[in-house]
Amino acid sequence: MRPPFLLRAYAGFASLAVPVLQRRLIHKLTDQGVTPARARERTGQATQPRPEGSLIWFHGASVGETLSILPLIDALHAQRPALSVLVTSGTATSAEILARRLPARAIHQFAPLDSPAVLRRFHAQWRPDLAVLIESEIWPNMIRSCADRAVPLVLLNARLSDRSVKRWRQLGAPAWWLLDQFALIIAQTEATAQNLRSLGAARVQVGANLKAAATPAPGDPDLQAAMETALAGRPRWLAASTHTGEDAPLLDAHVALRARHPDLCLILAPRHPDRADEIATLARQRGLTVTRRSAGDAPTGDVYLADTLGEMGTWYRLSPVTFIAGSFGDAGGHNPWEACTGTAILHGPQVANCAADYATLNAAGGARAVTPDTLARTLDNLLTGNAAQPMANAAIACKQAQGDGTADLARSLLSLTKDHAP
Repeated sequence: MRPPFLLRAYAGFASLAVPVLQRRLIHKLTDQGVTPARARERTGQATQPRPEGSLIWFHGASVGETLSILPLIDALHAQRPALSVLVTSGTATSAEILARRLPARAIHQFAPLDSPAVLRRFHAQWRPDLAVLIESEIWPNMIRSCADRAVPLVLLNARLSDRSVKRWRQLGAPAWWLLDQFALIIAQTEATAQNLRSLGAARVQVGANLKAAATPAPGDPDLQAAMETALAGRPRWLAASTHTGEDAPLLDAHVALRARHPDLCLILAPRHPDRADEIATLARQRGLTVTRRSAGDAPTGDVYLADTLGEMGTWYRLSPVTFIAGSFGDAGGHNPWEACTGTAILHGPQVANCAADYATLNAAGGARAVTPDTLARTLDNLLTGNAAQPMANAAIACKQAQGDGTADLARSLLSLTKDHAP
């Protein structure tokens, strides 16, 4: 069926906007240390050859979405070892972390812009046998490009809030057309599944919680041992994946806590390490001393700025209490399951991206919601005695109880490819 007029008009607008968008996005990536050649992957210019044989394309926005599929990739390879996997995302952070954590026969490229010309170039290079979009990455031209080439589409770990449902319902025919292109939609919760069905999606089911099934962020035992020695028994807490606007209330809480815990160390790991200078300035304005991981410093200051990538698993394991950021502002929260390594989990109220996950952990006693006003008091309680350990144990138990349906999901995905044989 031909796409509705609004989607055809969007395709034309996207084509006109490409020159401006590609300059902006390429400049942003190169500013973050990405090579110009890799940044041009956003225009569909590949930097790696396509492997022979079947290839499944996964696309997610950034770190959380793409890391959630790692156990699924392992399950796919277990059932079809010769399968190749392409993972696309849009951020420099995700590219750097995936470079370390993707298994063999899995490739990362930056996501193509949602433009017909860019997507033609992308498909000519990669020729995917199946395209899997993760969570809410519903890009009209991306979907249309797959439909035009008879590439089966799956929406995986789909999430759709009641507010989003209202916006989708207002779209009418374009929303129905886009959802109808999916051969399968796997929703995070039954509520999301019902919301999608109410919009006309016909092939919807509730699936395994991939984020909960994922292996926790890996740690570095040597680094952890070195940090334990350097901290010399000092109490500490972790602020993980902070965004602009969140650091100030976290630093304020740390200042208040040091009145009762004078040796307390805050390990602060920004979501984007290029913000490290501004965070260091905020800390010093509050009279706090700062040392930095990127400079090779030991954690001897009041604040240890963990301005590196790929080491979050170590910081989780080093800290009895972790505040997972992205939840005091409008980022929507970050995946809590990767922190279930032996740390008590705190989070702010803004967790729409992971609402069901936090609700499950909170109900199990493994996580707790706080506000900027209650953070210091909650931390004080958890840092006194051994109060954090029961929460940490509850988080681990809750994660283990979620189960793992990745093998069944892998079979479902493989059944949609042209070559059904394992």
